[in-house]
Amino acid sequence: MLGAPMALAATCQVQSGATVAPVVELYTSQGCSSCPPADRWLSRLRPGSTAPEGAVIQAFHVAYWDYIGWPDPFAAPAHTARQRQIAAWNGLRSIYTPQVVLDGRDWRQWRNAPMPLAMAGRRAGASIRLVRGAPDRFDATVTLERGGPNAWAAYWTVTDSAHHTAVGAGENAGETLRNDHVVRQYTLAGHYRGQPGTPQPLVLHAVPAAAGHARTVNLVVFDPRNGDTVQAVSLACQQQAPSPGAAAPTQPGTSAAQTGV
Repeated sequence: MLGAPMALAATCQVQSGATVAPVVELYTSQGCSSCPPADRWLSRLRPGSTAPEGAVIQAFHVAYWDYIGWPDPFAAPAHTARQRQIAAWNGLRSIYTPQVVLDGRDWRQWRNAPMPLAMAGRRAGASIRLVRGAPDRFDATVTLERGGPNAWAAYWTVTDSAHHTAVGAGENAGETLRNDHVVRQYTLAGHYRGQPGTPQPLVLHAVPAAAGHARTVNLVVFDPRNGDTVQAVSLACQQQAPSPGAAAPTQPGTSAAQTGV
């Protein structure tokens, strides 16, 4: 497909396409009674099928409903910080759950409207090549295209799926919730300036993959002035057996999330 990202053979890697890959973010909480329908909606998204080809799909769990009685095991303060920044970009006075964000924009029609191809046909302002260099090391090269922004920023996420949680308290007490595309690591990659054609290397040391939960690594390049997606890629590699002495997977909610956006 023209403009779609290409998964390259031989090693686990991906090269971004000519047009911007859509980025979907769900802000959710296991302590929020109105969130499970949004969680199920997100679970149904499949790039190239129920979502545009190459889409980056992420569920950011937040902790501000924990006080009701159920601490969300996937929540992190940095997720709330990012949601607040998105609210500022969108001119919103407050944050809420469930919130769906599409390419940096608050999108409230998710319940009863097909996902718009918000970025369809828009030429990417950068190209990204992402390669797994080691079981938990990922190397990217970001190169600005002509017409792209003079300044850009980026963040990494590591997501996984097929989590089932028996909720014992709070608004969803007694329910067993399924969560997919869960952000287990959110890492800021910095702010940059550069000339078109000059590559900028980025490195992620990812949390180890958890047994039974396929890991996806995402890199999103965005315009720090307004949150617009410049380009994004998503890479899911076949899980390898951990090396002897490898660190255990990070527990939910305690990943290498960073504050800010």
